[in-house]
Amino acid sequence: MEQRMQMAAINPEGYRAMSGLEQYVAASTLDKKLLELIKIRASQINGCAFCLDMHTKDARKIGETEQRIYTLPAWRETPYFTPEERSVLALTESVTLVTEGHVPDDVYDEAARYFEPKQLADIIMAIITINAWNRIAISTRMMPK
Repeated sequence: MEQRMQMAAINPEGYRAMSGLEQYVAASTLDKKLLELIKIRASQINGCAFCLDMHTKDARKIGETEQRIYTLPAWRETPYFTPEERSVLALTESVTLVTEGHVPDDVYDEAARYFEPKQLADIIMAIITINAWNRIAISTRMMPK
């Protein structure tokens, strides 16, 4: 497969706008490992090879374990994730798969138990941002390096 286009080169204004959203999320008070779990899980669901390659490497660099990365698709069946992380993973799945039942109240409410409103808003922005990046990478066929 070949990359279809270099989005940053063809549409620098749009790419800068997306990068600005990414910078906002990165500067939030959210735990960096939690952000990488969001990015990896959404990218797994969306089948984005470029983002999976990038974010599994980024997660390892900040100390995420191989065990948790490998078992992320089966997070419900493992003891490796905290209740807070589980609530965020469930929310990530619901937002990513929004056409399959929207975001159920119980999923949202569970995340709201662990996070203040601003943190929850930042989590939702992080989920939305990685989903947008996945769609850019998939539609332009960005290749892992």
